[in-house]
Amino acid sequence: MARERTPIPNIDIGKEYDSRYAAAEVSYERFGKLAEFFGRNMPVHRHDRFFQVHYLDSGQIRLYLEEQQYIADAPLFFLTPPTVPHAFITEEDADGHVLTVRQELVWQLLAGLPRHETEARLMTPFCVELGKVPPQLQREAERLPQLFTLLGEEYMAEGEGRDAALHGITQLLLVSLLRLSSEAGSNQHFRREDLHIYHRFNALIEQHYREHWALWRYAEQIGVTEARLNDICRRLADLPSKRLVHDRLLQEAKRLLIFSASSINEIAYHLGFKDPAYFSRFFLRDTRHSPSDYRAANRQGE
Repeated sequence: MARERTPIPNIDIGKEYDSRYAAAEVSYERFGKLAEFFGRNMPVHRHDRFFQVHYLDSGQIRLYLEEQQYIADAPLFFLTPPTVPHAFITEEDADGHVLTVRQELVWQLLAGLPRHETEARLMTPFCVELGKVPPQLQREAERLPQLFTLLGEEYMAEGEGRDAALHGITQLLLVSLLRLSSEAGSNQHFRREDLHIYHRFNALIEQHYREHWALWRYAEQIGVTEARLNDICRRLADLPSKRLVHDRLLQEAKRLLIFSASSINEIAYHLGFKDPAYFSRFFLRDTRHSPSDYRAANRQGE
């Protein structure tokens, strides 16, 4: 029987996270803020029509770019071209910067470089640990966090000539990434079957997390034992399978508390909790904030 294929979700951060991203050619956010919203475990996903660059200045990451895995230590950066499936897990101390650029602008900014060579390099995802670059690229590696800091300051300032400045800094960043891309670090491969099981599990979580499936049901649907599923999650994500399910529920709860007008009781029922009080305890245990306190502290535009 043919193996079921699950569509890889496209995350449009202009709709899912912040409406400022919707029409922007260049967008910036601190990695920690995105991790607070989406969770430290980002299941496999893609971004259509956008390049994305993550720069981490602290922490470790387990990163999946298509069928390759990297276990890398900051400082590091990784590039994901449009439509390329990727997933990652970071520890609580991981922070840095995230740059999102519309693909049309990337080619405009790099129009002066050889198109064929540039496309070939930028359309291939890669990860670079800056502590491992050769001496001749050390200055380039040192400049990268300075450029990201400058990008963040310009993005938040809303000053005169902001778009032109953002384009200029983005151009510098892209050139720097190209210079460093030849030093993409060695990756660690896991069995393709294990990667498929891990991604399939995350896809099933996306479909059924509101139904509060027991772990044995996820394992049964995938065709493995519950113990093997948990072992794969611990090896690939360094997290138990139960934690991955809880993290997805928590991510959706945060999104609804910030962006919806639904009451906390309505959110609890929408997420499959039969008892709103239990939902509040679940949320408090994982965030150390009650749902109402979290909503009050994070409501945008209020």
